[in-house]
Amino acid sequence: MTDQPHRQRRRGEELEAALLAAAWDELVEAGFHRLTMESVAARAKTGVAVLYRRWPRKDDLVIAAIAYYGRTHPVEIPDTGSLRGDMLALLGSVNDARSSFTAVVTAAFTGLLASTGLSPADVRARLLGDRPMWSHDIFRRAHERGELDLDKVPPAVLSMPFDLMRHDLLMTLKPVPAERLASIVDELFLPLVAAYRGTVRSGA
Repeated sequence: MTDQPHRQRRRGEELEAALLAAAWDELVEAGFHRLTMESVAARAKTGVAVLYRRWPRKDDLVIAAIAYYGRTHPVEIPDTGSLRGDMLALLGSVNDARSSFTAVVTAAFTGLLASTGLSPADVRARLLGDRPMWSHDIFRRAHERGELDLDKVPPAVLSMPFDLMRHDLLMTLKPVPAERLASIVDELFLPLVAAYRGTVRSGA
């Protein structure tokens, strides 16, 4: 009885945020396989029907909860004045903020793939939605400074530092060492960016 007035006061976006936060906390503590609609409803102090009206399946709720956590815990975009400084700062921030997030999501991934029948790329697309990439502003400023040419450098080169860091996070479920991040930027990313500006020296 004491929960009923509280449930009635939460509506719209406030209620949905509370449900998604409860689902994320349940995913962290219980994992995908032990998470149930009932356990999330109990944590959110609401009825299970409230969940089913928004997310017909457990997978839908879990994907929405992961996406919600990502949206509400953004990584600060650095502006150091150089492409190298920005990339090192951004990778470091993502590394610090996302290692535990990656561990939780990776643990849930197998269950999600088996339950939904989606490919890993499909699940990633649903998680990211139409959000702009964190690196968008960094690359735009670097283009304006003449440090890279967005008209020439392939998207695969721009995404490569993040793809490599994500690979390391997924393989170890631990933060990527700082020297590895520096190697990705200095030995792989920046030489490729320079090559597409036509400024890489022989042997660089």
